[in-house]
Amino acid sequence: MAVNEIHVGDIGTIFEVTIKDGASTLNVAGASTKQIIFKRPDNQTVAKAASFKTDGSDGILQYTTVSGDLNQNGTWSLQVNLVLAAGTWRSDITTFEVHANL
Repeated sequence: MAVNEIHVGDIGTIFEVTIKDGASTLNVAGASTKQIIFKRPDNQTVAKAASFKTDGSDGILQYTTVSGDLNQNGTWSLQVNLVLAAGTWRSDITTFEVHANL
């Protein structure tokens, strides 16, 4: 059975973000800080440590949810916080829906 929605209480949902500078993928292998910041529907934010999908040269960061992460239904936002030797950056903000359960 394929699941196409994210639900309250889901564990193991992988959030994957590709970091780009314009149209070019950014090599983030040297990042000293890699976070995905989540903003819940109640406007509270929580920063989660992200990991590289491979070695960071492909620009892909990911975070896998654990128990208690997806605790509210509604519209959530996420943004990457990245620290490299050349500076600190935040990605564009992306939104996603977390659906209630029966």
